[in-house]
Amino acid sequence: MKLEAKNISFKYPSAKNYLLKDINLELDNKKIIGLIGDSGSGKSTLCKILSGYVTKYEGDVIFDGKPLPQKGFKPIQLIYQHPEKVMNPKWKMKQVLEESWDVPDDILSEFGIQKSWLTRFPQELSGGELQRFSVVRSLNPNTNFLIADEMTTMLDAITQVQIIDSVLKIVKKRNMGFLLVSHDMDLVDTICDDRIYLKDINGA
Repeated sequence: MKLEAKNISFKYPSAKNYLLKDINLELDNKKIIGLIGDSGSGKSTLCKILSGYVTKYEGDVIFDGKPLPQKGFKPIQLIYQHPEKVMNPKWKMKQVLEESWDVPDDILSEFGIQKSWLTRFPQELSGGELQRFSVVRSLNPNTNFLIADEMTTMLDAITQVQIIDSVLKIVKKRNMGFLLVSHDMDLVDTICDDRIYLKDINGA
């Protein structure tokens, strides 16, 4: 199972210069890869392109030999750094989860999600609690590849370890691909099999 970026280039309509230029990348489900880059270097944009959330770019994203599906469930799920920005504030957390899948109790327990949280709105939970929901929502049984974009930066050290450990357990059990985007070199060194520096593959 491979996720390939072929000659990916991207620039904002109002910008003169490309943010990403001629990116070539090949990932699979055999290694956990860390992606490292400075703030503003285009990491988040590349993640959105690879997962199908940004569709206007030059080049091709190929997953398992085929172009990414434009409609329906996205087999490559993206976990954002700021979960509150991708959740409907008018929905209770039970509805937020059910938009993706019917999460079993053992998964809720694995990620430390209390049943009482399900009846709350996003703004009634902490950043760490929301990120647990964000991660669980991305772990739909149809997810083949997970991209985590600085997903633990806003969390305390204990919560970071809990969430990362739980994610890795499921990634390995399901034989999923996993790309971790992080500034935390210690975290990358601890859990990743290999690392990629964005500056080394970006021609911009």
